[in-house]
Amino acid sequence: QVQLVESGGGLVQAGGSLRLSCAASGSIFSINTMAWYRQPPGKQREKVATVTSGGSTGYADSVKGRFTISRDNGKNTVYLQMNSLKPEDTAVYYCYTHARSIYEMGFRDYWGQGTQVTVSS
Repeated sequence: QVQLVESGGGLVQAGGSLRLSCAASGSIFSINTMAWYRQPPGKQREKVATVTSGGSTGYADSVKGRFTISRDNGKNTVYLQMNSLKPEDTAVYYCYTHARSIYEMGFRDYWGQGTQVTVSS
């Protein structure tokens, strides 16, 4: 199996910055897309940013120009640099990957446990 462990969440004032990290570990055969999702209080989970194995990135309109996703393939780690944070960025942030373990024939989705980001006004 593949495990994802996030770190870097916390409380920050509006306008501040945070950097989230997510490390994939376990019986990894191959990792394809890595991404960050978030779930604000009382709302559905939404995609924030994605990065392919080749480094192509995509962002939700609400975070374009403020958030930057990156990955270190050698460390199986994805990062989310969040700048100019707003109260509406408050959410539980989840790491996601589409990956294949050495025990399976195909790729499937894996999720981290989530990390809380709270932005105060």
